[in-house]
Amino acid sequence: MDKVIIGSYQDFEKYIGKEIGTSDYLEITQEMINMFADATLDHQWIHTDPERAAVESPFKKTIAHGYLTIAVAPHLWHQIADVQNIKMMINYGIEKLKFGDAVTVGSSVRLMAKLGSLVNLRGITKCVLDVELQIKDNKRPAYSGQLLFLYHFIS
Repeated sequence: MDKVIIGSYQDFEKYIGKEIGTSDYLEITQEMINMFADATLDHQWIHTDPERAAVESPFKKTIAHGYLTIAVAPHLWHQIADVQNIKMMINYGIEKLKFGDAVTVGSSVRLMAKLGSLVNLRGITKCVLDVELQIKDNKRPAYSGQLLFLYHFIS
């Protein structure tokens, strides 16, 4: 998949209301889930105990933390677009996020991104991406919502 190259506000403008692209699939492993649990101090058994999950969970296996699936979004976004000519990028927020389905261990997910809106804030580009985290072989997405980024382009 070829990345979309964006080097300015004007380059972004071409995509308003349009799909920018879809990332490659990323497999969610138990190791990733365990490391996320350690980082966030969230060791709930439904995430970290495969034996118990096999018996007690309605999913019959462990599931990724919802926030883990959000945390991989910037990584997946960078597979879709190569935003160049910037001083810095800031994760600015998340809006209208709804979880649709659990991501079970071993599942693969990918991000689909559409440019919902673009605003010039005194030289800083506010990008609102309408996103959906798709689960391979599942009709329901893990989530859908909006990711907000601020790009400080070099003039």
